[in-house]
Amino acid sequence: QASLEESGGGSLQAGGSLRLSCAASENSFATYCMAWFRQAPGKEREGVASIGSGAVTSYADSVKGRFTISRDNAKNTLYLEMNSLKSEDTAMYYCAATFPPYESWNSLREYAYNYWGQGTQVTVSS
Repeated sequence: QASLEESGGGSLQAGGSLRLSCAASENSFATYCMAWFRQAPGKEREGVASIGSGAVTSYADSVKGRFTISRDNAKNTLYLEMNSLKSEDTAMYYCAATFPPYESWNSLREYAYNYWGQGTQVTVSS
């Protein structure tokens, strides 16, 4: 069972950049499909970006061109590079993991993921 811990959140001005990290305890990290989700106050949790075990990526339309998801399998770590941040990016950001049915599979659907971190807060002021 994977244990996930996010870090890197913070408060910053619009237009700035931030990199989130998610450290996984599981040594089979490389076989997991990983994703970032976020939840703003009063809103449902939404998928932001995902990366399959074969490194195929998907992004929500709202973050395409601004966010980049990546993984370092040697370090059991997932990243989310966030640039050109906007106030609407303010949310709690969660890391999630699941075993994919095949290597190129990835998903931005919350129900597809079995393991979740506790979240890290990102606050962007305009």
